Amino acid sequence: MEKYQVVIIGGGPAGLSAGIYTSRAFLSTLILESTGTGGQAATTDIIENYPGYPDGIKGPDLMSNMEKQAKHFGSKIEFGQVAEIKNAGAKEKIIVLEDGTNIQCDAIIIAAGAKPNELEVPGEKKYRGRGVSYCATCDGAFFKNKDVAVVGGGNAALEEAIFLTKFTNKVYLIHRRDEFRGGKILQERILKQPKITIVLNSIVKEIAGNNQVEKIKIENVQTKGISFIDCSGIFIYAGHKPNTDLLKKIVQTDEKGYIITDDEMKTDIPGIFAAGDIRKKFLRQVVTAVGDGATAAMAVEKYLSEIS
Repeated sequence: MEKYQVVIIGGGPAGLSAGIYTSRAFLSTLILESTGTGGQAATTDIIENYPGYPDGIKGPDLMSNMEKQAKHFGSKIEFGQVAEIKNAGAKEKIIVLEDGTNIQCDAIIIAAGAKPNELEVPGEKKYRGRGVSYCATCDGAFFKNKDVAVVGGGNAALEEAIFLTKFTNKVYLIHRRDEFRGGKILQERILKQPKITIVLNSIVKEIAGNNQVEKIKIENVQTKGISFIDCSGIFIYAGHKPNTDLLKKIVQTDEKGYIITDDEMKTDIPGIFAAGDIRKKFLRQVVTAVGDGATAAMAVEKYLSEIS
C-alpha cells in the first residue's frame, strides 16, 4: 500500500497550490486528479484578474506552470477516481480508488472543485457534445461563422460570450433576470460588442435539432411568451455543484453540498481539510482557491506536527 503524509484530492488551483506548499515543507505529497490537472481554470481562455499578469494569462498556461511548480518541489501527481475514504476519523486514513488501489495517509486536503449545473431541459443531454457545451474555451472553435447562444448572467457567461465572438457570427446572451450579475467592466464590453444580442428576462425551455442543435425554445419569464432562436450551439453557465457526493457522509456540508470549514480550512473531522470551490465561501476565483490551498497546506503541517 502506498503511504503519504498528505493526499490532496483534486488538481486544480487549490490542489496544486496546496501541493506546492506541502512539498516545500518536506511533507510527502500525492495529488490525486480524476481527469486532468488544472480544473476549470485550465478551460478558461484568458484570466485577467490573477495578480502579476497585467495583460492577463491564458488559463491553460497558468495551470501548467502551477503543475510544474508542484512537481518541482516534490509533489507526485496520479490519476484516479476516489471511491471511498476509510478510517476518516483515525490517525491513519485510507483512500480507496475505483480500481481498488488503497492509499494510506495522515492528512487529506479535499480540493475536488465543482461541476457545471445543467438546465435540465429537453434536448440538453441528447445534444451534449453535438451543440450543447459547458466550456466555450474548449469548444468555441467548432462554431466558426455560426450563431450560438450563451445562457447565464455571471462573470463566466459574460467572459465566454465575449470569447465566442472571436469565432462566431452572432452570440445570443440569454439571462433569466433583467440585469446581469457579472462585473461592470464585463457588462460594458458586452454592450460594446456588436456580435452579441442580449436576451433578458428569458429562460431556455427546450433544445432541438436533428443530428445537431438547430434551435432553442425561449420563454419570457414576465410575459410567458414563447419564441425560438435559430443557433448551432448553446453554452450553459448556470452555476456549479460541488463534487461532494462521496463526502457528504464524511464531512459536514451546507444545504447545497459545499464543505464547511473554519479559517484554517479544517473540516469537522480531524486531519481532513478542504480548499477551493468545493468549500462554502463568499468568492470562488482562482486567486481565492490558491489562497485556500496555501492555508490548508500550512494547517496540515501544523496538524501533523501536533499528532506526531
